[in-house]
Amino acid sequence: MFVRWLIFLVVLLGGLAAGVYGLNVAGEVPVPAGAAPSDGTPEQVARGEYLVRVGNCMTCHTARGGTPWAGGRGIATPFGTVFAGNLTPDPDTGLGRWSAEHFWRAMHHGRSYDGRLLYPAFPYPDMSRVTREDSDAIYFYLRTLPPVRQPATPHALDFPYGTQAALAVWRALFFRPGGFEPDASRSAEWNRGAYLVRGLGHCAACHGGRNPFGATPEGGLSLAGGLIPMRNWYAPALNSPEQAGVADWPVEHIVALLRDGVSPRGSTLGPMADVVYRSLQHWHDDDLHAVALFLKSLPPSRAQAGGGKPPDPAVRELGAKVYERHCADCHGANGEGWRLASGKPAIPPLAGNRVVTMDPPANLIRVIVHGGFLPATAGNPRPFGMPPFGLVLNDAEIAALASHLRTAWGAQAGAVAPQDVARFRGGAGD
Repeated sequence: MFVRWLIFLVVLLGGLAAGVYGLNVAGEVPVPAGAAPSDGTPEQVARGEYLVRVGNCMTCHTARGGTPWAGGRGIATPFGTVFAGNLTPDPDTGLGRWSAEHFWRAMHHGRSYDGRLLYPAFPYPDMSRVTREDSDAIYFYLRTLPPVRQPATPHALDFPYGTQAALAVWRALFFRPGGFEPDASRSAEWNRGAYLVRGLGHCAACHGGRNPFGATPEGGLSLAGGLIPMRNWYAPALNSPEQAGVADWPVEHIVALLRDGVSPRGSTLGPMADVVYRSLQHWHDDDLHAVALFLKSLPPSRAQAGGGKPPDPAVRELGAKVYERHCADCHGANGEGWRLASGKPAIPPLAGNRVVTMDPPANLIRVIVHGGFLPATAGNPRPFGMPPFGLVLNDAEIAALASHLRTAWGAQAGAVAPQDVARFRGGAGD
């Protein structure tokens, strides 16, 4: 409540001091009068079809059980629910009247066809770094979709977040349209990886974390990890060896993780498994290699190491019993897991597993409660899955099991309380 009224106060002060709408037009080129829809070449359309896979655009713009690309999916945020728009070329409810210039303005400036400011649930702070050439290719591909008449679902945002004035102030504080600036001291491949991670891949939208106002720190460049409010998972830091840093991984292991969802060094679960399934497995190998090279180069940070108070002996004993009864048959008596002859982890080891030891323990709790499922990919077509235990174990037993895992086999990550389980077990689906 305090934050809500604080934002409202900022809105009023911003409106009086500078004119909130005027704060959002710096550097923006108006759409030319008479700008009309247009179609691209077959090469541009084919490139656009690939790029929407890279950006994983269809996932948000397709309601569960709905027509692909027709919008209507609700995206939960701490400020209310934002509903994705219709990207089919329907002239009345979709992009049918949009020109390439209108689409570029939405991608680069976060402004809709009629000039309204868009909500950053559409990650235009990242898309602003996408080149005009790539923006046009995406637009031309979307023009080839079958038109679907589906009116937009009104956003369900709390006051004052649903006002254009509040959004204008947010943008004035946290958004500056820009482009990708290559690093001349780096190779073309490294810069390609940086462009994909910082732009169309919009990795910072999850892995960058959010401040109390919903903005990604460091101007949207942070990859230091953070909770995903709409999913109740934790997107681990991509620059931390204790979380998801890969500075010491061979490039081919990083590529395998991104493409297949599993590699000799780890596997993907939860929202990241969904990203692999819907997007990353379809990327070109040279783009995957470029991203791997970029991620490997991130300067490591050790600010996110796990730690905390060790569990009481009684909790440790309960956790060990729960593990022996429900987990040891698959994960091994000593948390060693099980590997295929190829070296890929069929059942991941728990000893030394970063999902187990990282803070906060959100992902560990969610895997225990909801199960763990790797994506089915060409490189791993029949992945093993872990059943959910949320209806078998109560919060105290789950906390004891998690505490056991975080302090067994040399780990020193600290105890998990039943309150932690209650906090992280609920929320949106996987």
